Amino acid sequence: MENSVVELKEIEPGIALLTMQDRVHKNTFSKELVKGLISSFEKIRNNQNLKVVILTGFDTYFASGGTQEALLEIHQKEATFTDGNLYSLALDCPIPVISAMQGHGIGGGFVMGLFADFVILSRKSIYTTNFMKYGFTPGMGATLILPVKLGLSLTQELLMTAENFLGEELQQRGIPFPVLPRNEVVEHAMKIARSLSEKPRTSLITLKDHLVAPLRRDLQSIIKQELLMHEKTFHQPEVKEKILSLFGK
Repeated sequence: MENSVVELKEIEPGIALLTMQDRVHKNTFSKELVKGLISSFEKIRNNQNLKVVILTGFDTYFASGGTQEALLEIHQKEATFTDGNLYSLALDCPIPVISAMQGHGIGGGFVMGLFADFVILSRKSIYTTNFMKYGFTPGMGATLILPVKLGLSLTQELLMTAENFLGEELQQRGIPFPVLPRNEVVEHAMKIARSLSEKPRTSLITLKDHLVAPLRRDLQSIIKQELLMHEKTFHQPEVKEKILSLFGK
């Protein structure tokens, strides 16, 4: 147990289940959740027995992105979204990561999940990259991972309109991920995890390194570009007004 809002446990030989469960903050990136995730992925990296990680949330929430406090700190130039590097935890994890998004994936929470090696969505959950809802351009590596995972056309719609999409709506748009009833998402993740756990750990790590090398190579330059866009867009007075008036709606 990492802390009260993040639980890491080996549920079967070689298979870790990492559960985000900040019920008070609905799995927004609270300081406790961020600390727990960073610590858990470090433990995963150092555990030579693990072969695969399932990342999931609680009830109807997978991950809900930045807190209102954190967004205001970025607006006031007291922080950046790179603090903690949540976006790269799954990508940098040496073993495969499965995002079992049984609940809503909001903003940076959805983006974080997309950096996993396998993604599973829920039919009735909401998925959105809602950065522009508040008037600032996307961060968290969204402008890299969305085109890769979802295609350019759907990415432009998601990022520019900041609209909400149900998992079943994204399925109709042809996304290449399983979209299942909520109560089947983790079960499906376990099927994938068991298949992976049959393979040698060294082979899994070697193949993942090869497959994600272009993403790892390109991510830092994209992050720099996103930070430059934030310098232009995040500090506008109307952004603060939107964060204060629209947050959580």
